[in-house]
Amino acid sequence: MPDTTFGTKGWTPERLGDLQGKTYLITGANAGAGFQAARTLLKKNAKVVMLNRSVKKSEMAVADLKKEFGDDTDVSFVRMDLDSLSSVREAAIEVLKSTPRINALICNAAIAQVPTLKLTEDGFESQLGTNHYGHFLLCGLLFERIETSKGRIVVVASLGYNMGLKTIRFSDMNWTEGYGPNAAYSQSKLAQMMFAYELQDRLAAADRTDVKVYVCHPGSSATSLITTSGSRTMRAIWWLMTKTPMVQTAEQGAYPEVMCATEGAIIEQRALYGPTGRMEAVGPVGKGTLNAHAYDKDVMQKLWNVSEEATGFIWMI
Repeated sequence: MPDTTFGTKGWTPERLGDLQGKTYLITGANAGAGFQAARTLLKKNAKVVMLNRSVKKSEMAVADLKKEFGDDTDVSFVRMDLDSLSSVREAAIEVLKSTPRINALICNAAIAQVPTLKLTEDGFESQLGTNHYGHFLLCGLLFERIETSKGRIVVVASLGYNMGLKTIRFSDMNWTEGYGPNAAYSQSKLAQMMFAYELQDRLAAADRTDVKVYVCHPGSSATSLITTSGSRTMRAIWWLMTKTPMVQTAEQGAYPEVMCATEGAIIEQRALYGPTGRMEAVGPVGKGTLNAHAYDKDVMQKLWNVSEEATGFIWMI
């Protein structure tokens, strides 16, 4: 049954009140859903800090936002490359120096369908390294600031978690054999979800409930994700799809992450929020279907341990 928590039209930014005094960090916010999330939050007087790889694109995004909302709009960026653990550490240091409160960290950035096997500078398969390990480390480094702010961590996942093996291939997480763009992407997004759900469990067990952790997905939205990292064939297929009703706008794709970052009525954390219409790819935003393989406890715990070892970061919870 469709989620009717927010009515037949689902969650929309009309539910937002004044966000003056609140600060939101968004990874990958110079384009697509991340940029639209920033726009929506700034429109309500929030402070937004973007964590982006490209300085040039970030400067352009900031200029566009200030042109739209005024020169006094509180938007800035910190350069961060998620596929570099050293870059993530440097960015976290800068954020902690300049940002006294974090009401929500939105883990929005991702790469997808990388056509051939590539490794990050730290030796991880590029999609796993960027989408999962980079965010795992960033969340850990900023966690105390988020907790002090009684803030949230929002993991932007993907329905791609239902593809591929539907588990983590611990025997060969880098896909040195049998690499497939979709399978590797699916594993990386499943890993992100498992991190979030395991973090929920650990916070509950430690009675540290000031931080809320939510998982959402944008559905099928016209963002730059495929066009920036996918193969030529995937880019062509995606371009054709964007001309159909099966794909919604990037602004609509941003609704789930903004909802998870701000909505007071959200209660359930062990859930997946996103479009609830056709195939849960488009339509009104609410609580969707969460399949059990995303929170397989044994796999989540093992992935957590592997992730701590891979990133060299031990969570103190």
